[in-house]
Amino acid sequence: MMQSDQQSPAPMPQLTNRYDGLAKVTGKAKYAAEFTEPFNKKDMLYAYIVQATIPSGTIASIDQHAAERSSGVTTILTPFNAPKLPVGKPNPPAKRSLNILQDTTVYYNGQPIAVVIAATLEQAKASAALLKITYTPTPAKLDLMGGVSTARLPKTPGKEVPDTHRGDIASALAKATVTVDETYITPVQNHNPMEPHATLAWWEGDHLNVYDATQYISGVKQSLAHTLNIPLDYVRVRCPYTGGGFGCKGSTWSHVVLAAMSSRIVGKPVKLVLERPQMFGPVGARPSTINHITIGADSTGKILGIKHEAVMNTSVMEDFVEHSAGTSRMLYDSPANFTTEKMVEVNYGVGTFMRAPGESTGTATLEIAMDELAHKLNLDPIQLRLLNYAEKDPSKDRPFSSKHLKECYDQAATRFNWSKRPTTPGTMTEGNNLIGYGMATATYPANRSACQAIVRILPNGHAYVGCGSQDLGTGTYTIMAQTAAAGLGLDPTLVEVHLGDSTLPKAPVSGGSQSTASYGPAIDDAAKQAKLKLIDLAINDSQSPLYKSDATALDTKDGRLFLKSNPSTGETFAALLTRNGNKSIEATGSAEPGQDKDSMTTQSFGAVFAEVAVDKDTHMVKVRRVVATYDIGTLQNNKTGLNQLVGGIVWGIGFALHEETLIDPIYGRTANENLADYHVPVNADIGAIDVTVLNIPDTKFNPLGARGIGEIGITGAMAAIANAVYNATGKRVRHYPITPDKIMTA
Repeated sequence: MMQSDQQSPAPMPQLTNRYDGLAKVTGKAKYAAEFTEPFNKKDMLYAYIVQATIPSGTIASIDQHAAERSSGVTTILTPFNAPKLPVGKPNPPAKRSLNILQDTTVYYNGQPIAVVIAATLEQAKASAALLKITYTPTPAKLDLMGGVSTARLPKTPGKEVPDTHRGDIASALAKATVTVDETYITPVQNHNPMEPHATLAWWEGDHLNVYDATQYISGVKQSLAHTLNIPLDYVRVRCPYTGGGFGCKGSTWSHVVLAAMSSRIVGKPVKLVLERPQMFGPVGARPSTINHITIGADSTGKILGIKHEAVMNTSVMEDFVEHSAGTSRMLYDSPANFTTEKMVEVNYGVGTFMRAPGESTGTATLEIAMDELAHKLNLDPIQLRLLNYAEKDPSKDRPFSSKHLKECYDQAATRFNWSKRPTTPGTMTEGNNLIGYGMATATYPANRSACQAIVRILPNGHAYVGCGSQDLGTGTYTIMAQTAAAGLGLDPTLVEVHLGDSTLPKAPVSGGSQSTASYGPAIDDAAKQAKLKLIDLAINDSQSPLYKSDATALDTKDGRLFLKSNPSTGETFAALLTRNGNKSIEATGSAEPGQDKDSMTTQSFGAVFAEVAVDKDTHMVKVRRVVATYDIGTLQNNKTGLNQLVGGIVWGIGFALHEETLIDPIYGRTANENLADYHVPVNADIGAIDVTVLNIPDTKFNPLGARGIGEIGITGAMAAIANAVYNATGKRVRHYPITPDKIMTA
């Protein structure tokens, strides 16, 4: 256990098993597409989205006569008959421009252009195939590389500015003894959660009810109310379980609104579930990035300047910036720094957040460039990073709330046996395999937002905790139970957790690795307030053994209220509440970032080491093991936390070796819109993964000392593998993913 320079919070009781584990393995956990109540299942209709087959143009006509006569069809919505919405161009609060049949313009191949509603899904699909659609095509923009020379700055850059500079970058690079000047290209990538997007919508008068597969029930509620022009309180969104999101379920997409529109028109519940191919385009993707990185250093390895010029694709509909240059601004100390991020408009679907947006591509490209610099300097890659270690955030000239990256390097390198790394590439062999070692730095911001929660102490001695957050499989149920239990002094198995309902106290989006850091302090606040109410009840109850005690002299543990000086004097929660009318005690808590949030940088860090074997003949790469150590504050639960970090590393392996969305350069259609052709790692692709955390609390960030971990696991992993491939083969691949053909021709 590492020592903290901050006061540690009290240890949190940990659930050994996931709160929701039994429900999931027994099939009792219900996802959005599985609900039928409160209506009769036979009343439900099924919707199927029809997609454009051109990348650019307009819809000239849709002949739906044959489709309308198809068995089971109730309604077919097109731009020619869909109700016009009063809000003008649909633009929900969370951005992500919608295609909801308000005009005939086609922006990309795969865009929703019609919805067929029928008694069964099979009937809806059969009817959709009978639609006769004619287009008036216009020239499409599909060439990212060809548009680099005319790339523009973002129209809406978001929270980060598109270009930054400090010092004199030209002078710094001119003084450099050793320079790396290379371009690294990452591909378009698509989210592929096991659960596809799904929405079930029905109306009760003017009130809209929705089950939606989402990372943000409050965002869906706001988007539906805004887009459909109905009062916010008229919308209720529920999502008790989400089968993975990774960013694509963080926004409200067209199918959600189309399901609600369809239900209102037919007067019945409508279920709309996207098929796997429909997940490519209409619900976002990670943009491709072209990263020209220049790093100049003196002969000792001290970096004099870093220049990172990024260009990426963006949709003609809306800008989305993959901030791949952001990491280059702050990860290493350099007196001169210049970054810029520009866009090339193409006829693709709108880009969106994908696990560690910006940082995953940023660490991939910067950390490979750092490895190239270390090789040129004949320095150990760890030594190069230590020489340029940033004790404070150089991009904002302010301290980190907590940073223990050096300990990560040391701990992970020792477990990995980094000292045995071959310093000359291509020299370690094992049978027909070339063996290579690589490492990289991981990093991701620590985020939190305002959040509210409610906690009740129940008459039976159990507790209830409610918060309008979401569980994406990350362990939210588990951590909510633990946090409430810790604040009350109760066994976490006695806590009933409610989430995924927009009628509960509001929580932020489950994105940006902020959920635990946001709802945790709110639940802690509610639990402690409930505990104070319980104490007040006891000291004013003449029948309580704690009657007229000083409130500060009391504490709780294992469901009992007792005197600190004499723990045998006290009583159980249940006894106290039963005697006082058998009523629950309730408290609402809230939390938000402190006023000092802008005076420091809150960031998590890690060190990732990888060993690969590359077949000499086939050039196939096998990741044999990955060792990583992370500085993420206090780990709230070993099982859910380490699972998250391991999952991120697996995705990093996919980033390095497998994932790439292939878009036809003429027709703009995704050519590999299925899991047979869009490759992701499977069990056979994954070797040993050894993950640890320092477990050093960061109480300057939040009272629990915990930072988010959902995204940092993917950062650094791709570069560690790419650097290991170079160490094994002596061949540097700079266009990803790293496939056998690229190793052959490098």
